Amino acid sequence: MAAATAAAHPAPPPHAGGSRPGPPPLAPWTPDKKHSDRERWVCIYPTYVNRKKTRQEGRRLPKESCVDDPSMQEIRDVLQAINMNTLLELKQYPRERSRHRGRIRVQLRDDSGNPMNAEYPTRDSLLLHVGKTIPMLKSRQTKAPEQAQVAASSSAGHSQKKGKGKRR
Repeated sequence: MAAATAAAHPAPPPHAGGSRPGPPPLAPWTPDKKHSDRERWVCIYPTYVNRKKTRQEGRRLPKESCVDDPSMQEIRDVLQAINMNTLLELKQYPRERSRHRGRIRVQLRDDSGNPMNAEYPTRDSLLLHVGKTIPMLKSRQTKAPEQAQVAASSSAGHSQKKGKGKRR
């Protein structure tokens, strides 16, 4: 009777039950991996280009080259605009205490060992490009005036209040 019940109700597919379908898990790294294998791609965490983080918290660039709170989607969009192969992963930066998750894997080199994009041969050159380009995204351009209006209206409301008054 148990066999009949199992046949009537097939097992759910592996991705049902809350987990997302996605690429297969990464295999352990070995020296014989090709540059096109995902295990050889470099990882970029949003913390690397976050102006609000200190060097000790994981920022990799000078503050002048960074942006405020970059998202992994913004970084992915910038990298895809220069034709880099990217992969989003829901991994947390080890030094990050908050719940922000996400990192981007990027293929820097092709199988022959040459850079995929000659302008950006290293991770640092990619990070500099990301930090320079994210402020120019349309999503960042539209947010700035709204934030300025909110700041102006909140400061105007506080200027009308004076002190506590006289104590008796």
